[in-house]
Amino acid sequence: MERFEELLGTISGYVWGVPLLILIVGTGIYLTVRLGVLQLRLLPYALKLTFSKNVDKDSKGDISHFQALSTAMAATVGTGNIVGVATAVVLGGPGAIFWMWLSAFFGMATKYGEAVLAVKYRITDSKGQMAGGPMYYLEHGLKQKWLAVLFAIFGAIAAFGIGNMTQSNSVASIVDETFGLAPWATGLLLTAFAGLVILGGIKTIGKVTAFFVPFMVLFYVIAGLVIMVMNFDLIPAAIGTIFSAAFTGEAAAGGAIGAAIRYGVARGVFSNEAGLGSAPIAAAAAKTDMPGRQALVSMTQVLFDTLIVCSITGITIVMSGLYTQEGLEGAPLTSAAFGQYLGGVGPYIVAFGLIFFASSTIIGWSYYGEKCFQYLFKSPNLLIVYRVLFVAAVFLGATASLTVVWTFSDVMNGLMAVPNLIGLLGLSGVIVYETKRIVAKAKEEKIEKAELARSGN
Repeated sequence: MERFEELLGTISGYVWGVPLLILIVGTGIYLTVRLGVLQLRLLPYALKLTFSKNVDKDSKGDISHFQALSTAMAATVGTGNIVGVATAVVLGGPGAIFWMWLSAFFGMATKYGEAVLAVKYRITDSKGQMAGGPMYYLEHGLKQKWLAVLFAIFGAIAAFGIGNMTQSNSVASIVDETFGLAPWATGLLLTAFAGLVILGGIKTIGKVTAFFVPFMVLFYVIAGLVIMVMNFDLIPAAIGTIFSAAFTGEAAAGGAIGAAIRYGVARGVFSNEAGLGSAPIAAAAAKTDMPGRQALVSMTQVLFDTLIVCSITGITIVMSGLYTQEGLEGAPLTSAAFGQYLGGVGPYIVAFGLIFFASSTIIGWSYYGEKCFQYLFKSPNLLIVYRVLFVAAVFLGATASLTVVWTFSDVMNGLMAVPNLIGLLGLSGVIVYETKRIVAKAKEEKIEKAELARSGN
């Protein structure tokens, strides 16, 4: 078993090595240029669409724009926002935060492109529900079904690991440490919660996440903002350290700039999943008649996940200076940083944040895995079996040691990105075309609004 673990670790190192990270960031840069820095030009319009209740409400689809965003946010806002950021700072130094920001900026264009293609090439399944994502735009858009099959296989497997068992394991561990509740008891509670939501399908998932996600994000963000307001004088120095360390490798492993870049980009990608091909599966279920409209909403996911939530974790850790203490990393580092400024309540905030984040990831990834499985096996009866197995795996994850599962799923997660990125690059012309449509639509709506204002209506 030890040799098998070492082998998986070696494979994971190759999969998540420099070439894949360059491909992920490079795709984001390429799309940013081709789309004319869309993430800046249309961000106000994207935010307006995100929180609008009336846009496309009568269009074809299963859930609203906001519910689709919430489902994707549920899957991405997970342990990476607390554990991943802390690990990046320890291994890459404070400068890793800068590279996380930079990769997230370009990742917004990637996330936008994924959602455009997901809606463009989605289909209606035998139950009358929407099915879309990389599997469908690789098959119907790029005309490469073998790549679609590969993506679906990797996605269906990865969902059990990174999207399920490793998350429930993290929750069980933090609950045991903070509240003394046995892992099996936590596992039962998580399994019951997941079962009630997941077995209800995408409409139930959409409703639950639309309520659950804003609450959990606001809970953590407000706590972080309280720390920053109370210690406003420390922020300039922390920001200065992040920017200077990004180019000097200060406090990074081995003192190398490369460590800051590698861990900053890698943890950023793990957090917001831009380029992995997971989030567009949720985007495809949205009610819309224009791919670009839902794509703009999906793009804001990276803004909320990495540029806001991850930034709060990262800046708080850098402000505290605790990242230099040997042996302090991951969730304990974030907990200690919050505790330094909020006293005894700090660790509880991090614990609740981790519980909420990991639980939501299980819900979101259940839908991703299900859709990948559905692409491979069309039988509705087998789909129920998949859901039941997924729910059962929640309990297993909470009570078992998951080193092998984590590493294996890590490999599957990375392999998902390869066919997806090929699809994005190969279908970039379609993304540009749909972008021109949504830009024209935005201008039309702006003109209509101005005319209504002039007429007094």
